[in-house]
Amino acid sequence: MSTPERSRRLALAIALCLPVLSAQACGPDFPLSLLGDRAQTLAELPEGNFAFEAARLGKPVPGLGQSGDATLAGYWDDGGERYLQQRDEIEQKELGDTLYQQIKRLRTLTDSRQVEDQGQELPAELRLYSAGAVAFAQQDYLLASDYFRRVLELPADQRRLRGTWAAYSLGRAQANLSRPEGVPVEATQRSEEDQRLFMQDAAQSAREAFQQTRQLAIQGYADPLELGIASLGEEARLDYLAGDWASAIRLYASQTAHRSSTGYSSLRQLAGELARMPNEELAPLLALPEVQHLLTARLLSRIDGEQSGDERISTLLIENAGADLANADRLAALSYQFGRYSEAEHFVAKAGDSGLAWWLRAKLALRDGDATRATEAYAKAARDFPKEEDWGYRRTADWDWEDVKPRCRVDGENAILSLQRGDYLDAFDLLWHSGDIYWWDSATIAERVLTLEELKGYVDAKVPEPKPQTAEERENYQPRPVAAQLRNLLARRLLREGHYNEALPYFDDVELRETARRYGQAREEADNRWTATGRAEALYKAALIAREQGMELLGYEMSPDFHSLGGSFALLQVGQQQAGDLLSADEAKRQNDNLAQPNTRYHYRWVAAHLAGRAADQLPQNSQAFAAVLCKATGFLLSSNLEDARGYYRRYVQHGPYVPWAANFGRNCEEPDFDAAGKRVWEERGKQLRNSLRPYKYLLAGAGALILALSFFWFRRRRGE
Repeated sequence: MSTPERSRRLALAIALCLPVLSAQACGPDFPLSLLGDRAQTLAELPEGNFAFEAARLGKPVPGLGQSGDATLAGYWDDGGERYLQQRDEIEQKELGDTLYQQIKRLRTLTDSRQVEDQGQELPAELRLYSAGAVAFAQQDYLLASDYFRRVLELPADQRRLRGTWAAYSLGRAQANLSRPEGVPVEATQRSEEDQRLFMQDAAQSAREAFQQTRQLAIQGYADPLELGIASLGEEARLDYLAGDWASAIRLYASQTAHRSSTGYSSLRQLAGELARMPNEELAPLLALPEVQHLLTARLLSRIDGEQSGDERISTLLIENAGADLANADRLAALSYQFGRYSEAEHFVAKAGDSGLAWWLRAKLALRDGDATRATEAYAKAARDFPKEEDWGYRRTADWDWEDVKPRCRVDGENAILSLQRGDYLDAFDLLWHSGDIYWWDSATIAERVLTLEELKGYVDAKVPEPKPQTAEERENYQPRPVAAQLRNLLARRLLREGHYNEALPYFDDVELRETARRYGQAREEADNRWTATGRAEALYKAALIAREQGMELLGYEMSPDFHSLGGSFALLQVGQQQAGDLLSADEAKRQNDNLAQPNTRYHYRWVAAHLAGRAADQLPQNSQAFAAVLCKATGFLLSSNLEDARGYYRRYVQHGPYVPWAANFGRNCEEPDFDAAGKRVWEERGKQLRNSLRPYKYLLAGAGALILALSFFWFRRRRGE
């Protein structure tokens, strides 16, 4: 089995583990084809991705860096155990085993003053922080705050290890004091107003401590737990509890911009809470740009694979957009998705030159029937969308999947207009640059729309041969780049159309290239051999190769063979095309001209059977080889088309000789004996000659005698001279 075949089989085995759609019986998930329903492709605006939209809402704090493994996603039921385990691991690595064991022992105490007394040999920041940690564990937040402040009051060079820890823990202690359940007993004996002021002061102290945490982290104080990033979420929670939605959203969005999953999940929770509010409660909050932007992000997106749009909320949002149109392109997109095209026109007019705004202008132009204006807008959208912008994974209503990279999607839609104009190479180029995202569409154009000369010219000019796979890549079944896939597609098309030598350089697998060489050599010998049995033997060799490795050598990437799926799944077979609104007459003709012959799944099996049938044409009908090649032709089609297979069997019955293995014809075939067939040819020719001359045997005998007599007379005369 060749390397590509092994790779496809492994990929398909993995694909079988993926979720399946019951309506498609069984099989892997399939990618979206933009050309499958062109009108739908041009009309729809794919929903976005909440993670991407959320990241747009905030800006990272300069100098704070991005979150890594130290930023843990909280588990609702772990009681903080993961954080404590991580803290212990970092302390042991940071302090060494001796010092770590001493601090670990101090943390088992329940009296902070004992910690301070027994830790006199420790550096001041470690001793004071450990005492504060014990007080915090005992829920004595006033005492804990005092110890953490003492750490922060140390000279700068004496708090490098625990400065950020102390500021963050001070913020947490003060945050607990800002809540009714955290107010100390002595404070509860005061008036309600005093208690309220106490909690307000604690909340403000907590905010200042979290802000100090970030400042210390930026200044280079040790922050192995990424507490600077975590402090954004802690401060945001304080603002949320205080009813300050704008500040809470800004801080969570900033945390998300640092790639914190906690910030992302918090924004999701806030967006969900806003979406559940009744209109009278939500409407006043929509005056806040942060609330408006967060809700818009939710409504435009899928969350957990489900579209989160809500017509009630979208209507309220659109009608209460106000004068702040910094989010105009998103509001236009929301309006378009909900079919409110007049509002989409209104917002997009104020949206500036973002990629999304131009994309919507293209779609609105198409609704007005202006393809020229749409083409111009698509080009501007592709220019203004960053190449790296990625909206992530989505599912269509038909359960196809799509990795939405807006620039690629915009070019793909523009390619449909290029096809309609007859700019086929331009359409292919637009889709080709999407890589493997819309590979099925690129392959469709390469096989069905472009001429062979156009495709080969494009590949030679723009698709250089990728570097060969290493042995390790082959062993790990690494997929080949899309450039290799296109070159292999071209190689197979060249072979199908009889350009055997030209095809060889485009196969990237050495073994497959050698097989293709043998196939081409056999096809050429079938035309050039002098003897009929020689031609039959060459045709038979080609037939065997076509049957055994037809998918790799001759298979269509798309319909009808689906080489792209290893031939293991049969999607909708593409037949004769009829011109329509988005399919020009010329493109329909090109597609029809390039249909597989025959246009049926595993078409190369018919190619193999036809070659074997041609081999039989060259052989004596009463020879074993004649029966054997027809037996093979029958077997090639038994599992694909029983009626066509029977056609070869009937030919054997009508003209072939008796052979002992004919009872299981097509399944139990001998190899053809071409040498014996060749001898039989000469024997039959001699017999035929003798039979044709038998009526004239006396005349021929007399003529022979006369010739001998004349020869004798001539010989005597010559000697006499």
